[in-house]
Amino acid sequence: MKSLVIAEKPSVGRDIARVLNCKKSGDGCLEGEKYVVTWALGHLVELAAPEAYDKRYKEWKMETLPMMPDPFKLEVIGKTAKQFGAVKRQLFRNDVKDIIIATDAGREGELVARFILMKTGCKKPIKRLWISSVTDKAIRDGFSKLRDGREYNHLRDAAMCRAEADWLVGLNATRALTCKYNAQLSCGRVQTPTLAMIAGREEEIRNFRPKSYYGLTARTSNPSLTLTWQDQKSGGMRSFDRERMEKLLKDLRDQPVKIVQVKRTPKKTMAPLLYDLTELQREANKRFGYSAKETLNIMQRLYENHKVLTYPRTDSRYLSSDVADTIKDRLSACGTGPYRKLAARLSKQTWTKKAAFINDAKVSDHHAIIPTEQFVQLQHMTVEERKIYDLVVRRFLAVLLPAAEYDETVITAEIGGERFMARGKVMRSQGWREAYETAGNGDSGADSSALLAGYLDDEADEEGERDGAVKVTEQTLPDVTEGMAIAGAGLSLTEGKTKPPAPFNEATLLSAMENPVKYMESHDKAMAKTLGETGGLGTVATRADIIEKLFSSFMLEKKGKDIFLTSKAKQLLKLVPEDLRKPELTAEWEMKLSKIAKGELKREAFMSDICAYTEELIGEIKGGEGTFRHDNLTNTKCPRCGKRMLSVKGKNSQMLVCQDRECGYRETISRTSNARCPKCHKKMELRGKGENQMFSCSCGYKEKLSNFKERRQKEGAGVTKRDVMKYLNKQNQEEKMVNNPFAEAFKNLGLDK
Repeated sequence: MKSLVIAEKPSVGRDIARVLNCKKSGDGCLEGEKYVVTWALGHLVELAAPEAYDKRYKEWKMETLPMMPDPFKLEVIGKTAKQFGAVKRQLFRNDVKDIIIATDAGREGELVARFILMKTGCKKPIKRLWISSVTDKAIRDGFSKLRDGREYNHLRDAAMCRAEADWLVGLNATRALTCKYNAQLSCGRVQTPTLAMIAGREEEIRNFRPKSYYGLTARTSNPSLTLTWQDQKSGGMRSFDRERMEKLLKDLRDQPVKIVQVKRTPKKTMAPLLYDLTELQREANKRFGYSAKETLNIMQRLYENHKVLTYPRTDSRYLSSDVADTIKDRLSACGTGPYRKLAARLSKQTWTKKAAFINDAKVSDHHAIIPTEQFVQLQHMTVEERKIYDLVVRRFLAVLLPAAEYDETVITAEIGGERFMARGKVMRSQGWREAYETAGNGDSGADSSALLAGYLDDEADEEGERDGAVKVTEQTLPDVTEGMAIAGAGLSLTEGKTKPPAPFNEATLLSAMENPVKYMESHDKAMAKTLGETGGLGTVATRADIIEKLFSSFMLEKKGKDIFLTSKAKQLLKLVPEDLRKPELTAEWEMKLSKIAKGELKREAFMSDICAYTEELIGEIKGGEGTFRHDNLTNTKCPRCGKRMLSVKGKNSQMLVCQDRECGYRETISRTSNARCPKCHKKMELRGKGENQMFSCSCGYKEKLSNFKERRQKEGAGVTKRDVMKYLNKQNQEEKMVNNPFAEAFKNLGLDK
């Protein structure tokens, strides 16, 4: 008799099969003496679409709402039906005695496998493989300590409740808003509060009124020293009273400088914490401009294909105590190229389970992202993969190094009874900073010195924001003593203006989604704590998709790197019920889902509350008195229905969309390509159709697609006709995905997982 192993993806399935010595290819599986390994393709089964319950639901009509399935049905996803059939046949083989669930170790991974088992009706015994990386060692260790699948039944219940609740609230509210206002309006418990946070930031920026502030700077030449005025009452380094500062400037001129205190303080700074997915996405966006989705895709390749990094969809920035024993193996594996010397030195040390980066209490499903024990071959990675790998490895090396130590010297002086200050720093030990200052930046794929400068700049910016004051610039300080008098200080008036909060970009929006507590209206401490513990709005695995879907549904648009709401999103926020705009809804759900996962709350009780809430929500939308107006109408007529079309801006394209949601016609006018302008090197837009397609740049440069291909071939860029066609097909596929909003966004409700 054999055990059937169900992996989440083919790549992981093949890795498991190789470790288990399953070499024989079969019907959607690999087989050995003791195991048969099969796999899903992500999800194979999902909650059924509304029309599966009642034919009336095929048409979007207000009178059919709310839709309340009891019980919920499951349906096989059409695109992966062939693999579902293969998995089902393996499940019911007479020689398969039990099932080993080897999908991703987490709530949503559990759902992937359980939906398959429920849809097939398989009742065979279940075991669970729970691992954080797919290296050979991790797989072998995991199979040596398989757990009884029944231990995860509560986690299954929590996952099903999440899916069914999002179906009920998201689909019903989306249909109600769309029918009520005859516009493609979608909402959900995660995407709508995300829009509300952006709206709040835009309101802050709109209402901001800059204020001028002033300060004084004193410069001495012998010795060379720059001093900054400090208010003796408030301790601030600026004043909003210009007259006061001008009077001080006049009164203090030609006054001697007296050094009243020279204070030297030894200080330490610890390395930044290890990466979870959100922090890594933020870092990659700030340093390299990668979107959250791009970073996740790169991470998946490094995890699944190269096997050099651990599971990416983690919300922890710590390691569990059992991982401490594997640190030397991981250093040996990643100790190549620019990391060789430092990794070799660190591998000679030992780390106790009391290290600052080890904390079992702060590791839930998975520990932080770190290198695996798999030997790395940097030459096999793309430039993008190298950059992300470099971020992770250097952070891993940094936490293994001691604190950075330095002496901070603060000089306090008096000029005419007013206090002035200067600050300087002398490094005594680089500590963790060595991870960012050693070895070949050219080999690493990322500029390590720039990364270190970025970290220090970020710390300084945060400090300045907390102080709400002018920062004292660090300088190389001369040798001065207390009581020393210096003549001839040159005084000058400094002036600045307060700045509004910056618009959101992908990095800061991810931060806000992860920690939305400041946007809560209720200020409920328990909910705030839950949002903090559960990772805020969405999960580390879904935030990137949520942001992408907000762009594809024309709720968000980009201006440079900054993100702004479209008119459609602003109107939606006025029409959607208030509850759906608040992060509190997610906090309330997650509190209950957490209790279900622990066996402290019954699934039936939670779903009963969700059904009641759905009915209340639809009643509120039906009784709404708002209106929706398309303010982006063009004079271009729809070729299908003849109605005027809307001009909409996607994340990387400009489109025309029919205003009639039932028609659904749309066409792309232009899209941002990866082709660079030969004059200014910016990305060019591709406009037109067929042979008339033309590249255009903001600098004014224009070039036909045919001319572009010829020029690139002459330049020896290796761009063939096949390459161009592959690129255009990819763009067309993306357009088709956008052209199918109901099938993707509403049927599957992939909005708020």
